[in-house]
Amino acid sequence: MPTTLFSEIEYLKGVGKARGEKYRKLGITSPYELIYHIPRSYLDFRTHVPVAQAVLNEYNVLKLTVFRKMPPQRIKGGLVICKAAATDGIDDILIVVYNNVYYFQALKEGETYYMYGKVAGNFLRKEISSPVYIRADEQVLIQPIYHLTQGLSVNMVRTNMRQALEIMRREPFETLSADILKKYDLAPLMWALENIHFPESEQASETARRRLAFDELLKLQIGMSVMKSRSRRNTAFRMDSSIDVGEFTRGLPFELTDDQQKAVDDIVADLCRDVPMNRLLQGDVGSGKTAVAAAACFFAAKNGIQSALMAPTEILATQHFRTLSGFLEPFGVKVCLLTGSMTAKKKAAVREEIAAGEIDVVVGTHAIIQKDVEYKALGLVITDEQHRFGVAQRAALAEKGDAPHKLVMSATPIPRTLALIIYGDLDISAITQLPKGRKPIKTYAVTGKLRSRAFGFVRERLDEGRQAYVVCPMIEESESELFAVKTYAENAARNDLKGYTTALLHGKMRAAEKDKTMKLFRDGEIQVLICTTVVEVGVDVPNAAVMVIENAERFGLSQLHQLRGRVGRGSFESSCILITDNTTEDCVKRMKIMSSTSDGFKISEEDLKMRGPGDFFGSAQHGLPPLKIADIACNMELMNRAQSCARELLADDPLLEKPQNKALKMDVMRLFSKDIIG
Repeated sequence: MPTTLFSEIEYLKGVGKARGEKYRKLGITSPYELIYHIPRSYLDFRTHVPVAQAVLNEYNVLKLTVFRKMPPQRIKGGLVICKAAATDGIDDILIVVYNNVYYFQALKEGETYYMYGKVAGNFLRKEISSPVYIRADEQVLIQPIYHLTQGLSVNMVRTNMRQALEIMRREPFETLSADILKKYDLAPLMWALENIHFPESEQASETARRRLAFDELLKLQIGMSVMKSRSRRNTAFRMDSSIDVGEFTRGLPFELTDDQQKAVDDIVADLCRDVPMNRLLQGDVGSGKTAVAAAACFFAAKNGIQSALMAPTEILATQHFRTLSGFLEPFGVKVCLLTGSMTAKKKAAVREEIAAGEIDVVVGTHAIIQKDVEYKALGLVITDEQHRFGVAQRAALAEKGDAPHKLVMSATPIPRTLALIIYGDLDISAITQLPKGRKPIKTYAVTGKLRSRAFGFVRERLDEGRQAYVVCPMIEESESELFAVKTYAENAARNDLKGYTTALLHGKMRAAEKDKTMKLFRDGEIQVLICTTVVEVGVDVPNAAVMVIENAERFGLSQLHQLRGRVGRGSFESSCILITDNTTEDCVKRMKIMSSTSDGFKISEEDLKMRGPGDFFGSAQHGLPPLKIADIACNMELMNRAQSCARELLADDPLLEKPQNKALKMDVMRLFSKDIIG
């Protein structure tokens, strides 16, 4: 049977089982997925130089003819060194290949090649190490470079890529109609795929990239729009608008801000409709989102309907349980906690109460979406810190009810334009004001020369009875970085923080260890928490009034803002000290922004401008399908065009059932890895 685009990757000529496993490590299971393995960069062999002009200890492109190959040399440790002599017609050079006999054997005496590699040596004798090469009679001189895994070479991937593209030429398909290609000035799909891998010119690769980025953004938009319309089916939990939520908000010991009140009004209006609410509650760190969620739970309980709030960690779930209990129990609304670490007996008792409808609000971790948790009438589902879950877990919680209302809370301020894309299936409420009486956090950026003064300031706050965070970046979570953080913590405990109780919190610790350390800090038994970014999300320690962030240049603006939000949660004046010796223009600008504003939405706009969304969202992409080609911030114009194209297509064919939309529908389903459309 001939290999098709959707055959297993092993059946592509020259791949086989062993190489197929290597491709699977890269997430490639078929020739179709291989075609969408987009080059990370290109090698331009058109810009070759003579051997005499090669820059030593730099990468150069040379045009060389091999005139003598020496026998491979085996040296101590099993290493194999292969050497060949070559010439550019005027000067000679030695080609050296390490531990790759197969690669070396493909070079033929008398043949001419373009070679790209690091040139070393001196004026009289030069060598090029393990060069990437192509034959000089190759038609395409701009060659792709791919993300690889051990056992896959760039030449193997290029060969297999040509075979996959050949299959597509035999069974071509186009996802967009001729009218759309013309209207949005897009290249045909087959041409785009050929020119993203083997471009005729730089212009061709850019035109190809634009088409493929448009496709990706279009599929994202269509998938999100369909998810949004699906959630619009009727709910069994339409609530009674005559019930007064004001009984709750007026009874609070503080006055809601205008933004909080508007969010409550929007949510109550949503809960009284026939279709389920699907709303994102976006608020800066400490803006009072939990009070708004409590109002929604109160309104649901008074309607005889259960609510569930899911948090990403046990410590956050416990915090929400305490806060919601404090808000709701005085009004006769019963709140319970359900987490994985509870005893089996305790869990069983709580599950019984939930099933009997004796509990109004269930707070917990992913334990509340387990199969053995039955609800009597789950009508409101709330998830906190959305990007820690992803679409699948959100859906699993929603399936516990009969088309329940959904509220997503996120403390990561996102510019509105981007929020509409990332949370395209949700309506949006934003809380931009801080609660009355909350003091802004004073932020200072200093160099390492002032470190001892900064720690003198920390000691003064500790002596007043406050607590402190010291943040050390551990971006890669490697063993060497972990060692550096541990060493820093030991030195700090012996020197700047001598005489104070300190503890270390880092990403390599087990969840139970992290929770125990955080609990000791929250209970005041630890004065200084030295930590990596694991402290970023959500935990409330009102007595923590000072934070020191070491190597602040290693964090993005939004991340610095999130970290800073861990202090200033009580009534004490709070400070954040950013320490960096980096004096680049970009770093100085970031430190100035952090020192001049505490508005998370303003900071996120600046962060997006400076870093682009790849860094802005990190690798999680908020639980959405990852974008391989499109860069949302840099492609805003393309994003808008894709949005208008998605609206146009869905208005004409809401479930993409027309024959001309069949390939596009299949692509959307593949991108979301779910049967999103009918």
